[in-house]
Amino acid sequence: MSDPETPVTVAITSELLFDLQSREPGPVFSFVKALEAANAQIKEHFPETKELFRVILINDNSSDKSLKETLKKTQLDKLIVWPPVSGENLIAKLKENKTHLYLSAKTGFKIHEAVNAGIAAASVFNSTLQQSETPNLPLCVVFDGDAVLFSDESECVTETGLENFFKHEDENVDIPMTEGPLKVFLEALKRLQRKFYDNNKREHCPILTYLLTSRNAGNAGYRALNTLKTWGLGTDQAYFLNGTSKGPLIKMINPHIFFDDQKKHLEAAMKEGKLACLVPRP
Repeated sequence: MSDPETPVTVAITSELLFDLQSREPGPVFSFVKALEAANAQIKEHFPETKELFRVILINDNSSDKSLKETLKKTQLDKLIVWPPVSGENLIAKLKENKTHLYLSAKTGFKIHEAVNAGIAAASVFNSTLQQSETPNLPLCVVFDGDAVLFSDESECVTETGLENFFKHEDENVDIPMTEGPLKVFLEALKRLQRKFYDNNKREHCPILTYLLTSRNAGNAGYRALNTLKTWGLGTDQAYFLNGTSKGPLIKMINPHIFFDDQKKHLEAAMKEGKLACLVPRP
């Protein structure tokens, strides 16, 4: 686990934050503004802390003056580390910066390489997103379960038939699942939350986390919750949808970011104007 005063570092390709031509806000802009607002809340209650969000931009043009000016105009220059890092030897740079989450505009090898290096990583599924309105606080992050927080072991069984899945979960109900690619990001978020919880300031915590899974609330759901408990983690809320659409709950939760490994669920989030991120399967 990280040093308790280590910042939570999010690396983002610059075109996701601003359109490279028009400098208009990109699909992750609202998410980044929520990170900034969360920092302000954390510093209000813990003025000396270094345990804050920070954002690293990935841009091969590190002397891009117009990008720097745009950051100042949008008041993101204190949150975002300058200069950007280039894409060359990217994984080594992400590790050097102790990156907890890497968001890319592209799918492919780099995302898989980051996950294999122990960095939570996903590609933005809707890079031309027209976002619906979301308040800056609380920072709301929604995770799928299988192949996202957890390994894809059970999801692989599901692909052989639902009966096989239910049998597998019944037989393994008390056996925790192995970790998935986004577990490390949830772990980082919980570290910030505990700062408030441990100091009797829960009501001031600027972060909310959700588990939104197609599992049912029976043995399959119990196994998910028990796995998180075994890891010393949890989410603020958990929903077990038993295979129904995730769209209505995504609309209700109104998150800043949603992680899933299945395109149909990401498309449901897109219809609600939400930032949807595709988590790579092995």
